[in-house]
Amino acid sequence: MDDLTDTAALITSELTTNTIRHTASRTMRVTITRLEPELIRIGVVDKSKKFPVPCKPTDEETQGRGLAVIERLAHRWGVDPLPWGKRVWAELGRRTDATGTTR
Repeated sequence: MDDLTDTAALITSELTTNTIRHTASRTMRVTITRLEPELIRIGVVDKSKKFPVPCKPTDEETQGRGLAVIERLAHRWGVDPLPWGKRVWAELGRRTDATGTTR
């Protein structure tokens, strides 16, 4: 899955940046889990219970596009509440078409 390295790095960067900018959590943990041979989940765990909220920034604003970037690049993303905070995650991988060919 070397061809997805840059996309995975960008998703990881956006998830960690959101934690740094929008929570008061002093710690975070980044996890990468292989869910299937061609699918990984990148997660960022922090101690804030505040869920991320997608924004609709104007053309003039320089921030607020992180979740939109993640939504565009990932197969799907979401948030898992945890007893001490939350995990924000995004799944990334190769898709298989109807003929079974991996793209």
